[in-house]
Amino acid sequence: MAITAGEPAGIGPDLCVMLAQRSLPARIVAVADRELLRQRARALNLPLEIADFDRGLGEQASPGVLWVSHVPLAAPVRPGTLDPANSAYVLRTLEVAADGCRAGNFDAMVTAPVHKGVINEAGFEFTGHTEFLAARTATPKVVMMLAGAGMRVALVTTHLALRDVARHITRENLEQTLRIVRQDLVERFAIPRPRIAVAGLNPHAGESGYLGREEIEVIIPVLEELRARGFDLAGPLPADTLFTPERLKNYDCVLAMYHDQGLPALKYASFGSGINVTLGLPIIRTSVDHGTALDLAGTGRANVGSLIQAVGLAVELARSAKRASPPR
Repeated sequence: MAITAGEPAGIGPDLCVMLAQRSLPARIVAVADRELLRQRARALNLPLEIADFDRGLGEQASPGVLWVSHVPLAAPVRPGTLDPANSAYVLRTLEVAADGCRAGNFDAMVTAPVHKGVINEAGFEFTGHTEFLAARTATPKVVMMLAGAGMRVALVTTHLALRDVARHITRENLEQTLRIVRQDLVERFAIPRPRIAVAGLNPHAGESGYLGREEIEVIIPVLEELRARGFDLAGPLPADTLFTPERLKNYDCVLAMYHDQGLPALKYASFGSGINVTLGLPIIRTSVDHGTALDLAGTGRANVGSLIQAVGLAVELARSAKRASPPR
C-alpha cells in the first residue's frame, strides 16, 4: 500500500509515523520526504527507522520501521505553516503513488489530507484528489464515495459551488454515476445486487415540481430507465429524512446530489473513522475523511483512526481485486 503523506505542514506526516508503530495487514510504503518523516517522529517522540522502498526486497515492516518512497521537499517545513513552495511536492507524491499502482508496484494507494487552497495559490489547478487522480489515470468519469458508521454515501457532484450544482445534474451525469457506483459495489465490494437510495436535489424531492423540476425532468427518467435494466434503485427520496437508521438499513449505498447534502450526516456519525473511496478508477484509492488539521501537526494529538480504517478498506478491496483477477 502506498500512503501519500499529504500537506507537509499538516498532520499527514504525523499519521504516517503513527501508522508505522502498528502491526498492519499490508506492507506500507510512505510516499514522502524521508527527513520530513524523521523530523515529525522526533517531534512526536516516536521511534522511526526508515527503509528505502524496493519492490523486490522485504515484507511488511515491523513496528517502528517504515518503508519510504522518497520524494524531496522543495522547502523546509514548519508544522502548521503552509508554504506554496511545497505544492509541487504534494502533487508529485500523488503522481508517484498513482503511477506505482498502474505499474503494479503497489496494490492500492491511501492518501493523507492535502490543502487545496495552498496548491491553488502556487498556481496549480487543483480541486481535489478525486479529480486529480481521474486526470492522472486518464479516467473520464469517477465518483467520490465516503464510508463509515455502516453507511456508504456517493456523490453525483463533488467540489462545486452550490450555485453550479443544479446545471451539473444532467441525465448523462446521473446515469454514468449510477453505473459506476453499481459496478464498483458489485466488483470491488462483492455486493451481488446493490440496493441504492437516490436523494432528490430539491427540498422534499421537489414537492411534485413546486420546489424545482430536476426530479421530474432528470432524476426520475434516469431511475426508471436503469430500473428497467435491472438496477435496484429507490428514489428520488427527500434528503432530510433519508439518513435515518430505519431507512438506511434497507440500502447498500446512498447517492447524494452534492457534497454537503450527503456528507454531513455520514461525517457526524463516523468522524475520525470514516473513509473516502474513489470509484471508477483503474486503481484502488482510499483516503481519510478529514482535513490537514494544521493546528495539530507535530503535537501528537492527531487521531490516526481514519487512516487505519482507510488502509483496512484498501486491503479488502485489493484482495477482492486479486480474487476477481487471479494471476495467469
